[in-house]
Amino acid sequence: MPGKGWETTSRGTNDQGNNYDSRSYPSVDGYHYSNNNGSYYYSNPNGSTYYNSGEGYAKYDSPSGSTTQYYGDAADKGGK
Repeated sequence: MPGKGWETTSRGTNDQGNNYDSRSYPSVDGYHYSNNNGSYYYSNPNGSTYYNSGEGYAKYDSPSGSTTQYYGDAADKGGK
């Protein structure tokens, strides 16, 4: 997708009925899951991950290994 820095290389639905897409970046790949229960997960090419439960909890793991957790409104805003 132009302007996003990545291109979707495949997408589908897993056995649990959750949607996913694999993303190709210029030098490395990442992926994104969007689940039926409203949660979603990103694995980014820099090694970071982000999970949002869709129910007031989110967790970010940085490339250096530190973890930040968000609750309530902060989680609902994507950790911002």
